[in-house]
Amino acid sequence: MFSPNGPSLRELCVQALSSVERGYDLLAPKFDHTPFRTPDRILEVTARGLASEGPFHRGLDVCCGTGAGLTVLERLCRERVAGVDFSSGMLGQARRACPEADLVRADARALPFRAGFDLAVTFGALGHFLPRERPAVFAGVFRALRPGGLFAVPVGELPPVTSAAHWAALGFDVVMRVRNALIRPPFVMYYLVMDPVAVRRDLAAVGFTVETRAGIQLARKPG
Repeated sequence: MFSPNGPSLRELCVQALSSVERGYDLLAPKFDHTPFRTPDRILEVTARGLASEGPFHRGLDVCCGTGAGLTVLERLCRERVAGVDFSSGMLGQARRACPEADLVRADARALPFRAGFDLAVTFGALGHFLPRERPAVFAGVFRALRPGGLFAVPVGELPPVTSAAHWAALGFDVVMRVRNALIRPPFVMYYLVMDPVAVRRDLAAVGFTVETRAGIQLARKPG
C-alpha cells in the first residue's frame, strides 16, 4: 500500500482487526516499509541530543520494534545494548538489524530489569498504552536504570486543534475507539494520548527529574 515492499490494504486490515501483539507479528516483515517506522530525522535528532549527555555504557530500547532505536543506542553506548518488545515477529526483524543486541520478549508494563542500564529510550510506542498504563511503563524504566541514568522520550507537541494534523489524528483515534468497543481483543493505538504535558507529569510522578530539549523529554533518575 505504501510502497512495493510495504503491506497491502488487506494486510493492514487484518492487522487492525488483530490484537496488538498478533498485529505486529503479522506486520513485522514489512514494517520498515511503512510510515509507522520512526523517521530517521527523529532518530538523528535524538542521537545528537544525547551525544553530549554521555558517555553511556549500557542502553535499553523499550518497545524496540524492528530495531531502529537500537541503532541509535549502538552509536552511543560503549558496552552492550538491549531491546525489549512483546512481539516475537518484531524481535525477529530487530535481530537481523542488530545481531549484537540482547533482545528480550516482555511486556513493557512489567519490565524484567533492575538497575542494569544508564540509558533508556523509547520511540513511537506511547500510543500503545492507555494513560492509566503509562505510569507502570515509566516505573519499570526507572527500576531498570542505574542511579543517574537517563530515559529519553521523543514526544513532540500535539498539533493545534485548528490544524489538519489534529483532525486527522482525532479521526484515527475515534475509529480505533469504535473498533475497540465492538471487537475483541482490542488494538490499542491512539495519537492524542501522547500529550507531552501528561508524559512529563507521569515521568516526574515515578521519581524522574524531567527537562525538555529539542522535543525530547529527558528524564533522569536521581543519582
